[in-house]
Amino acid sequence: MPAERGSRRFAEPRASFEVTGEHSQFRLDLERIRFSPYFSRLSAVTQVIAQPGAGPLIHNRLTHSIKVTAVARAIAVGFADVSSPAHALALRHGCDAVVVQAAASAHDLGHPPFGHLGERVLDRLARETLGLADGFEGNAQTYRIITALDVSEAAPVGLNLTSAVRAGVAKYPWTRHVDTAVFGDGPLPRGLRRADDGSVEAPKFSAYDLDAADLDAARGGLAPFEQSLECSVMDLADDIAYSIHDVDDFYRAGLLSQGAVAREFRGWIEDSGGLRLLGDDTLALRTAPPGAALESLRRKLHRSDPWIASEDAFAAAVDVVADDLVDGLLATPFDGSIASERALSSFTNRWIGHLQTSVVPAPEGVVRSGLVSLDRQAWHEVEILKFVHRHFILDRADIAMYQRGLSRVLTRAVKGLTAWITDDVDRYRVPVRLRELVELATEGYERLSSDASDGRLPSGAPAPRHPPSTVSASGAA
Repeated sequence: MPAERGSRRFAEPRASFEVTGEHSQFRLDLERIRFSPYFSRLSAVTQVIAQPGAGPLIHNRLTHSIKVTAVARAIAVGFADVSSPAHALALRHGCDAVVVQAAASAHDLGHPPFGHLGERVLDRLARETLGLADGFEGNAQTYRIITALDVSEAAPVGLNLTSAVRAGVAKYPWTRHVDTAVFGDGPLPRGLRRADDGSVEAPKFSAYDLDAADLDAARGGLAPFEQSLECSVMDLADDIAYSIHDVDDFYRAGLLSQGAVAREFRGWIEDSGGLRLLGDDTLALRTAPPGAALESLRRKLHRSDPWIASEDAFAAAVDVVADDLVDGLLATPFDGSIASERALSSFTNRWIGHLQTSVVPAPEGVVRSGLVSLDRQAWHEVEILKFVHRHFILDRADIAMYQRGLSRVLTRAVKGLTAWITDDVDRYRVPVRLRELVELATEGYERLSSDASDGRLPSGAPAPRHPPSTVSASGAA
C-alpha cells in the first residue's frame, strides 16, 4: 500500500496510530465517523417522507448508510478473491475494505432532510438569499463536515481523517466552479451537465471552494475528475442499496400499486415496437399509452450512457424486474405478517447478493463511470429498479404537494436563523456553537476573497452579502 494512503492531515498525539490491523489509522477513521453526532443525526433524516410520518420500518439516512457500508464492504472483500474480475484492478489501485466502510458510513453526513428536494431548496437559498457563490450541495457539505465542522481532539478542525478516506468520500471530485474545458463537446462525468447554451454546469460536486485545497491534497496523484477505487465501490454500493431499499420502503407503506406498475411494464413488453415510433413529446403526455415512461427511460439511457446502454440488456432487465417485482413481490400486498416479511426479505437479499457480485472493472476512458461498474445486465436492472421508485413514487401528485409544504418549512427555518444572526439586538443569544461555525466559514471566505488568484474563487463570483448561512456554514440542515 502506498505510504501516502495512510497520511493524516495533522500530527497524531499517540504513536499507536501507526500500528496496523484493527488499530490502524483507517479503523480509527471509521470509529470517528460512527461516533460523530453528525452520523447520529442521520436517524432523523428521511428521503421523501418526514420521520414522524414514515414509521419505524421506513429507511432513514442512518439505516441506509449502515446498509451501504455492508454492501460496500462485501464488494471490497470480494476483490481479494483471485477469481474476481476486479482482483487485478484492486491490486493495482489499492482497495482497503475499512477505507470503503469509512467512506460509505460518511457519504450522507451532509445531506439535509427531505432528500434532493431539501438540497434544491437550500441551494437556491444559499445562492440567491445569502449570496454564496457555490450554494449548497449535500456531498460538498459531507466533505465540509469531516474536514472542518466536526470535532476531534487530534486536530484543530475536522475529524483528521486519512487522505484515503477523504478521497473515498468524494463521489464528485470537483467544486462547483471546476474548469470543464477538457471535455469539449464530449460526454461528461455523472454530476456535470450541459446547459442549453452549451456551457457545462456542476450541479453535483464534492467540495465547496473553501475546501478545494484540502480535496486536492487528499486525492494526491489521482487523475482529474476520477474517483479513487474505494470511492467507486462506495458509489456503486450506494446505488445498489438505494435501488432496493426504496422499493422495500414503499412496498411496506402500500404506496406501490401493483396494478399501475404492472400496466406500465406490460405496456412496454407488449408494444415496445409501437412505442418506439412515438415522439418524445407524445411520450411525455399524461394520455401517453402504458409503457411510455419505460420507453422514455430507454431513450435517456442511450443518450446519456451509450458506453453501456443495450437494447437487449434493457429488454431483459424489464422482463426480470417484471417477473420478480411486479408479478412476484407486489402481487401480494404487504400486511406485516411473517409471510409478507419473509417474502420481502427474500426479495431484498436475492437482489443485494446478485448486484454486489456483479461488479466488474469499467472500460478504460469512460468518463461516465468510476473505476468499477456493474456488468451490463445488472446496470440495466438497477436503472429499472430506480425507475420504479422515481416514476411511481416521486412523480405522484400527493407526494409533490407534500414536498411543496416541506420546502416552505426549510425556507422559513433558513430565513429565520439568518435574521436572528444578523439581528443587532438579539444576535447575542444565538447558540455559541452556531456562532463559532458561522465565524469559521466567514474567515474562510475572507481568505479566498483576498487571494482569488489561486483559482478557488472564480473571477466575478459574488462575495457573501452577510455572514455565511447557518446551512452552508454549520451543517445544521
